[in-house]
Amino acid sequence: MTDREPLSYERARDELADVVKRLEAGGLTLEQSLDLWERGEKLAAICAEWLDGARARLTAAMAARDPAESGPEAGPGAEPEAGPGSPSTPF
Repeated sequence: MTDREPLSYERARDELADVVKRLEAGGLTLEQSLDLWERGEKLAAICAEWLDGARARLTAAMAARDPAESGPEAGPGAEPEAGPGSPSTPF
């Protein structure tokens, strides 16, 4: 697999899991560990891009289905904004 060929989310995720296992197992030289770390960072970025794209597609699909529910505070499970002194205000 070259850097120019796109990886699917699942393949990038699986390879990232393998990289993590190899790093956690130890027994590698510093150079090998750094190479694996760099590959893991690239794989994590690929996974993040896929997830961001999926999130955008879902948001667009939900907005197209019902424009009234497309706001960030709308939809099932949405919580009302917390005002000063409300129990959900952290400070």
